[in-house]
This record gives sequence, C-alpha cells and structure tokens, in this order.
Amino acid sequence: MNFTDLEVYKECRQLRIGISLIVKTNFPSDEKYKLSDQILRCSRSITANIAEGHGRYYFKENIQFCRVSRGSLSETLEHLITAYDEKYISEEILVEYKAKLDTCGRLLNGYINFLKKQQKPKDEDG
Repeated sequence: MNFTDLEVYKECRQLRIGISLIVKTNFPSDEKYKLSDQILRCSRSITANIAEGHGRYYFKENIQFCRVSRGSLSETLEHLITAYDEKYISEEILVEYKAKLDTCGRLLNGYINFLKKQQKPKDEDG
C-alpha cells in the first residue's frame, strides 16, 4: 500500500488544495512572504509528514511523523484564525475549514491508533 491510498492522506490532500486556493484568491499580495507563506507551508507539512512517516517502514517513526502532521493541522487552524481576524477570509470559510481540519485530525488520530496496535512488542512505547 502506498501513502496515497490512505484515507487520512486523501482527506488532508483535499484540505491542502483548498487552503492553497483560499490563499490565492483571498490573501493580499503584501502577505506573500508572511501569512500566505506560513499557511501554505504548514498545510503542505500535513501531507508531507504523512508521506515521510509512511516511507519509514517503522511504526514508531511513522507515529512520530503523524504527530508532527497533527501539529501542522493546529498551526494551519491558527493561521486561518489570523486570516479571519485580518478580514482576509469570512467567518463561513473559517467555520468550513475548521470542520475540515477537525475531520483530518480525527482521521490522523485513528491512523496513529492503528499504527500503535500494529507495533511489535519491542516498539510499543511510540
């Protein structure tokens, strides 16, 4: 199985694509190297860490990369809140994407729990 087959990856990928579209259509050009760059990088980190962890073939490391991905989900939400506070996005967009982030978080937690159950006994503390 490839990481692209994982439901969590597919959902997070759609989130990343949506975030990119929001940035391109709503953020002012003077944010290009500030908030725009930050939110794009952390939303890309979500899927990148899922992919990298999957490629490690070691449950403990995969779980750690998924935890980093989970942190990037929270960071993405914070940047969306900032964008809302700065009036770059509407409350509707914020609420919609918070729900998408929550869905991704639930899927990521489920994947982490799955990985924990798959670990060999010597690898249990991950």
